[in-house]
Amino acid sequence: MSKRRLAISALVASFALILTGCSSSDEGSADGFVGVILPDAASSARWETADRGFLQAAFDAADVEVDIQNANGDAAAFQTIADGMLSAGAKVLILVNLDSESAKAVQDKAAKQGVPTIDYDRLTLNGSASYYVSFDNEAVGRLQGEGIKACLDGAGKTKARLVYLNGSPTDNNATLFKAGYDSVLRPSINAGDYTLVDDQAVPDWDNVKGGTIFEQQLSKAGGKLDAVVSANEGLGLAAVAVLKKNGLNGKVCVSGQDATVDGLRAILTGDLSNTVYKAIKAEAEAAAALAIALLNGEAATTATGSVNNGVTDVPSVLLVPVSITKANVKDVIADGFQTREAVCEGIEDLCTANGI
Repeated sequence: MSKRRLAISALVASFALILTGCSSSDEGSADGFVGVILPDAASSARWETADRGFLQAAFDAADVEVDIQNANGDAAAFQTIADGMLSAGAKVLILVNLDSESAKAVQDKAAKQGVPTIDYDRLTLNGSASYYVSFDNEAVGRLQGEGIKACLDGAGKTKARLVYLNGSPTDNNATLFKAGYDSVLRPSINAGDYTLVDDQAVPDWDNVKGGTIFEQQLSKAGGKLDAVVSANEGLGLAAVAVLKKNGLNGKVCVSGQDATVDGLRAILTGDLSNTVYKAIKAEAEAAAALAIALLNGEAATTATGSVNNGVTDVPSVLLVPVSITKANVKDVIADGFQTREAVCEGIEDLCTANGI
C-alpha cells in the first residue's frame, strides 16, 4: 500500500508540472523571477538537503529563474530577504514561514505590489497566500499516533505511560500534527489505559531545547516511560539520546517524521519505532508548477483542495504522507529520497535483514 501511495504522490506532482509548466520550458518564463524563502537549517535537515535541491531542479527544468534563500531561524532576516526579493523584481514568492505573524507581514507587502505568494509546507494563519502546498498534516499526526499504538500493541503493553514532545507552538503544522496523534491516542488515555505523563511544545523546533525538555519529562515520569510521541525526527532523536544515557533506547516507542537518513537508521536499529515519509520532491514540484503558472499569467488547475487560514479558504495541493517502520524503510530508498549507501553504512546486516 505504501508503494502505491508513493507512486500516486509523485504522479500527481509530475502531472501538475506538465500541465502548468510546459510552456515555460519551451518558451522561457515571463520577466521576473520566483523567490523562495526557507525557514532554517536546524529544526530539520530537509530544508537544505531536500527542499532546496528539489525546488531548484524543478525551476531549472522549466527554464525559470529562482532565488532560494534561508532565513536561518530569524524572523527579521525572513522579512529582510523578502524585501530584497521584491525590490529585485520577484514576481512570485514561495514562503515557508517561521511564524504566521512575520509571514503575514511579508504577504501583505507582496500583495500591495501585486506579487502573489504561495505558502509552502506551512500555512500562514490569517495570511493572504494565493495557494498552499503541503501534506495532509492531521493525517501525518494520525500516522504518528497509529505507529506508536502499533508499537505498544506489539510489545503487549495494554497499559502505557507516554509523553507528548510537540513541535513549535508558532508553527500551525505542529498544531495539526498534535491534533492527529492525539485523536488516535486520546481514547486510550480517556479510558485509563494510557497515562499522558506530560505534554510540552518545543520552541522553534529546537532540538537542543527538545532534549532538555525531554530530560525533564523523563524525570517527571520517574524514569518509567513506554512511549514518546515526538513531532519530528529531530525531536525524536533528541529524546533517543536521553534514553540512551539512561539505558532505555529501544525499550521505549518513539515516533518521528521526515524520513531523514538518521531517522531511517534509527528505525532500523530500533531506537525509533515509526516515522512519516513525505515525498518532498512531489511537494517541491507541485509548488514550482503553481509558481510558474502565476509567473506566466496562466490558470493553475492543480490546487483542487482548500484549507482555511482563518480568514479565507486557500486553494491547496495536499499530498499523501506514508507511515514508515522497519517493514518499509526500503520504500523510501526505492522512491529515491534517500540512498541505500547513506542509510546502510555500518548497519549492513540490519539493512539485509529488512530487505534493503
